[in-house]
Amino acid sequence: MPTPATAAAAALSPSLFLQSLSSAATIAPLSRPSLFRPCPTATILPFRARLRVTCQTVLSADVSSSAEIEEEEQLAAAKIGKRVRVIVPLKVYHVQKAPGLDLNGLEGVIKQYVGVWKGKRISANLPFKIEFQIEVEGQPRPVKFISHLKEDEFEYVD
Repeated sequence: MPTPATAAAAALSPSLFLQSLSSAATIAPLSRPSLFRPCPTATILPFRARLRVTCQTVLSADVSSSAEIEEEEQLAAAKIGKRVRVIVPLKVYHVQKAPGLDLNGLEGVIKQYVGVWKGKRISANLPFKIEFQIEVEGQPRPVKFISHLKEDEFEYVD
């Protein structure tokens, strides 16, 4: 018959627990529930039934027509290359040479519209990629960087 210390060690170590089960000695029930008891509500399924998984996939969640998307792409393509000026106070921290840069009043050029990708509308909350150039002390050339903006954050410059 195992001692209480052996029973406690068996409760902590699965290998000791299994070794003690294989011996002829019996172990008194432990005060805490055993980790090796099967769940009473579990059902054992045949091997083939456990491998069967059903999946349902949404092929397309876009409800807009292709004509609307083409029209949006054409309108956006007409805006690419236009000069814009930022009209809202907006700080960006991704420019390494000028951390905490305020874009309010800066002028840039629209480089890309990312609201439509491969003919499908995507949920880009900042769909316009705008390239800016700023003069930084200690740099011989202007620093170029790109920032994503919404259309209501800038105005078009002639």
